[in-house]
Amino acid sequence: MQKLYFTSESVTSGHPDKICDLIADSILDAALTQDPYAHMAVEATIKDDLILVYGEANTEAKIDYEKIAKDVLKEIGYDEEYYVITKVNKQSSEINNAVSQDEIAAGDQGIMFGYASNETEDYMPFAINMAHRLAKRLEEVRRQNPKLRPDGKTQVTAEYVDGKLTRIDAIVISTQHSEDITQEELRDLLIKEVILPTVDPKYLDDNTKYFINPSGSFIVGGSWGDSGTTGRKIVVDSYGGYAPIGGGCFSSKDPTKVDRSAAYYARYVCRNIVANGLAEKCQLQLSYAIGKKEPISIAVETFGTSSYSNEELLEIIKKNFNFSVKNMIEELGLRQPIYRNTVNYGHFGRKGLPWETFKEMNK
Repeated sequence: MQKLYFTSESVTSGHPDKICDLIADSILDAALTQDPYAHMAVEATIKDDLILVYGEANTEAKIDYEKIAKDVLKEIGYDEEYYVITKVNKQSSEINNAVSQDEIAAGDQGIMFGYASNETEDYMPFAINMAHRLAKRLEEVRRQNPKLRPDGKTQVTAEYVDGKLTRIDAIVISTQHSEDITQEELRDLLIKEVILPTVDPKYLDDNTKYFINPSGSFIVGGSWGDSGTTGRKIVVDSYGGYAPIGGGCFSSKDPTKVDRSAAYYARYVCRNIVANGLAEKCQLQLSYAIGKKEPISIAVETFGTSSYSNEELLEIIKKNFNFSVKNMIEELGLRQPIYRNTVNYGHFGRKGLPWETFKEMNK
């Protein structure tokens, strides 16, 4: 009998890195609402009461960067006064010329990964799926309870025996809170209102460990407790460390940036490989070069869970999916202002996103 423990984490919308992701993707959506062909890479950094908004934009859209940034903080639940410094230039003409051809080409080089498994109904690894669900529930409880504040993190350690998920070994929840709640009250609240309504009891037992605010008091949070920057939560955003990730983040980038569009499309392919019963697990790697319309490599791995060889499966994939930058954008409808909705609780495994839809495949 072989035991393996695997851990993944998630964060809430009030985490300083996620504040910056939401600012960046709110700016992107504002641009795409006015100009579906906008080329955007505008990011944010926050510390204390200072927000920096910076990057490149080629668009006809009129964007009030300062208002968007401040509105995001209010929406999340921070009521302090913030100051915004903006430094946004036009995209480099060399990059723009490489992308803007007769048929759209990749806006940068890079590698992207997709992954899916039948471990959960969302075709995601269990630990990250559960960490996201706990973070989402923590956010819901926080918005109904003034003693809880916006910044928070969750973490789940899953136990596997001989490769099969058996139980949850540990759950960690850290949440910002007001001064008028004790750590004992907080522990009781989070177990009763966050953990027990969220986790299937079959995964919990007398040996499951609960770490609630293990550092103790957590009154100072958000940008006042730490700095934040767009794109620093790429493991939280993808597969929780269970599968490889590419070299770039998602938030702030328009769909010509294959860091984003190709990662979404790779997930779409893997999800449908598993959903169509062709494998129990599927991992796909893509690579692109700036100015090129098609990937320069495609590699698939099913970890021995498919009746097809990797070579056979790759041929099936090529018959059913088109990895040109133009097609990925069009097939998934990526010129729409949908990106604010991707920021929290992972970019994958959530209903309503176009790369999470089923496609019947021809074998």
